[in-house]
Amino acid sequence: MQPTVETALPRSVDAGGSLPPPAAASGPIIEVRSLDLFYGEKQALFDITMACRPNAVTALIGPSGCGKSTLLRCFNRMNDLIDGVKIDGTIRIHGTDINDEGVDVTAIRKRFGMVFQKSNPFPKSVFENVVYGLRIQGITNRAVLAEACERSLTAAALWDEVKDRLDDSALGLSGGQMQRLCIARAIAVEPEILLMDEPCSALDPIATAKVEELIYDLKARYTIVIVTHNMQQAARVSDETGFFMLGKLIEFDRTDKIFTKPNQKTTEDYITGRFG
Repeated sequence: MQPTVETALPRSVDAGGSLPPPAAASGPIIEVRSLDLFYGEKQALFDITMACRPNAVTALIGPSGCGKSTLLRCFNRMNDLIDGVKIDGTIRIHGTDINDEGVDVTAIRKRFGMVFQKSNPFPKSVFENVVYGLRIQGITNRAVLAEACERSLTAAALWDEVKDRLDDSALGLSGGQMQRLCIARAIAVEPEILLMDEPCSALDPIATAKVEELIYDLKARYTIVIVTHNMQQAARVSDETGFFMLGKLIEFDRTDKIFTKPNQKTTEDYITGRFG
C-alpha cells in the first residue's frame, strides 16, 4: 500500500519524546517562523518565515551560498551534526516544534526522505540499496522486504528497468537510474516529506526529464521540498517557490507569480538573469 501524507499533528509531544502520529486536519505540513541560523559567530539564515503545503512541491532558488540547502537541512535536523550551529525561531512539522528539547530527533528524521545532489548508492545490490532503511529498522522478513522493494522501485519509475537486475550491484546503473534508485531508497521507509538537494544537477537532460516527471507523480503521495539552481526546473516542477539571497528569503509565493509577476525587484532581476 502506498504511503499517504496526513496533514496535521497536535502541538504536544508524547511522553516518550516522539512526534505524535498524524491526525486528520488541514494546514501546512512545515511552518517556519522567524528562523535565524548561526555557524558559530556567522549568521547564515535571517528571519526566515514560510510554510510548505501538503502534496505540493516547494522549490528553493537563489545564487550559490544563499542559504537554500542550509534551510533544507534544518527540516530534518541534519544541521545538528555540524559543530557550532545555533538556531533561533521555530520550525513546526504538523504543528510540533521540532527543536523542542523533548522531541525525539530520530522520530523527526523518520518523517523525511532525503535525496542528495550526487547520487550515492551503496556498494550493494539494487535490492539491498532499496531495503537498507528497512533493515536498519530491524525488518528481516524477506517477503516484506521484497514487497517494499517492488513498491518503491515502481513509485520511482525504475522497476521495469531493474526488475531483472535486483541482485546486481547498484553501481552498474546509469547516473539517472542511480538517482531514481536513491529516491526509491528514500521512499521505501514511507516518509511523509521528501527533501531533494539539487537532485538533477549531475544528470543529463534526458535523465533530468525523467526525475522531473517522477517528482510530479510523487507529490500525489508526498510533500516535496526541492533545492535547485535551475530556475527552469523550479518553474516546471514546483507549486510554490522561495527566492533566497544572502541568507534572506526575499520572496515566497506561487511559482507562476514568482516567475511572471514577482513583488520584489531583486527577484525579478534574478529571474531575468541580471545577476546570479
